[in-house]
Amino acid sequence: MKTDLFFKKPNNVLKEGIFAFFIDDKLNLKNLYNIFSKAEISKIKSILKQQNISADDLFCKFNITENNQIILIKQKKNFESNDYENLGAKFYEFLKNNKIKKINIFVDTLENLIKKNNIIEKVLNFIHGLNLKSYVFKKYFSTNKKSFKLTIEISSKNNKNLSDNYLEFKAIESGVFLTRDLVSEPPNVLNPKNYVMIINKLSKLGLKIKIYNELAMKKLGMNALLGVGQGSINKSYLATIEWNGNKKSKGKPLAFVGKGVCFDTGGISLKPPRFMEEMKYDMAGSAVVVGLLKTLALRKAKVNAVGVVGLVENMPGGNAQRPGDIVKSFSGKTIEILNTDAEGRLVLADAISFTEKNFKPKFIIDLATLTGAIIISLGEEYAGLFSNNDELSSKIFKTGSKIGEKVWRLPLHENYNKLMNSPIADMQNINYSGGAGSITAAEFLQRFILNKTPWAHLDIAGMAFSKKAANLNPRGATGFGVRLLNKFIQDNYE
Repeated sequence: MKTDLFFKKPNNVLKEGIFAFFIDDKLNLKNLYNIFSKAEISKIKSILKQQNISADDLFCKFNITENNQIILIKQKKNFESNDYENLGAKFYEFLKNNKIKKINIFVDTLENLIKKNNIIEKVLNFIHGLNLKSYVFKKYFSTNKKSFKLTIEISSKNNKNLSDNYLEFKAIESGVFLTRDLVSEPPNVLNPKNYVMIINKLSKLGLKIKIYNELAMKKLGMNALLGVGQGSINKSYLATIEWNGNKKSKGKPLAFVGKGVCFDTGGISLKPPRFMEEMKYDMAGSAVVVGLLKTLALRKAKVNAVGVVGLVENMPGGNAQRPGDIVKSFSGKTIEILNTDAEGRLVLADAISFTEKNFKPKFIIDLATLTGAIIISLGEEYAGLFSNNDELSSKIFKTGSKIGEKVWRLPLHENYNKLMNSPIADMQNINYSGGAGSITAAEFLQRFILNKTPWAHLDIAGMAFSKKAANLNPRGATGFGVRLLNKFIQDNYE
């Protein structure tokens, strides 16, 4: 984040600088009467009339004196939390485009526009959106590439409440930014070993970390996961990340499982070279899990949760897994490998069964950039949601709609499940009959829920990164899923 944020008491005497105020979308200046004189209000009205402000213009910028520049931020009375987040993100872009590096925002001007008891929440959502949009990843430029650096002073009579409550949003941002950083790292840097080193550093936040190397996983029978990485010189790992924020509870922990394929060539079933560089994003599911657990730890979430991530690299090589191989998974079920590019489900298969057996969780939610088919189905608007539990699915859907990280439930059905049967093993890892690629992948995963644990699968292939900037993020890694699951936990389990 390239934004410095300060909370302070308001000073109605405007010194030299740039100041921002909230007004309604009708350009009503009533809420500014206690800040500006009648003469100044009259001048502002005259300027606004001259500017011919359109209904689509969110921000109005002008000089009120030689030394004071004013920015008016338009908003509607019915704005929800995610509307304020989007408004904050757009405001950041406005400041950046106008090269405004320091600004004082009088947030109390919202008082006459929304319910007073909602002011703190709305202001924090506005700041949250602004900060999320400010993310940059410039680590690998050889020269000192200057980033836009913004200093914001938040003026409010509730500055202490704002400052204290912002700590929770800051924790969320830290988790999102970690996820974005991990997804943005090049694959020659973020191999499974280095990934493990990053995860281990999170122990200082109070997270309990345990790492399983290849020898340990071999003893456990995780041959599905190990098979994916056996063609790479980089060793595979499984990491568990536990947060025990409710030590008095004897209830089952919440479990999150992430696919961590640090680079996916497709293995022997080699991918076409065009856009293969994007396969560094194939560990995004694991990055969401890691970012989420960091957020829970930073905000001291009153919940017990565990994150499990399988970390591998899928490469062709003399020892690589072959199409036609059969492997025995952690669950004991056998899998015929028809296509080595359907590797993420093999990693998740062992990780899911391991999580269910060892943690006996309340539910399991897995995340993965699993199929290109989900992008064909839903584009970059929704993540695919699959579940064996209507209640769990409904909670995830409602949360996604509330915060703008949308999911759409797709069906699971026995007729799809049968398509994954193999004539010579318990199952095959891909459906060659045609169609329903995302659904049959989810059906494959469901086979590794052995004890009727409520389970949901989020296929985030279309959401983990974007080739163009979106509402709350620049081009590249989005961090999709951290905010969704954090809010899901807050609303339902704390």
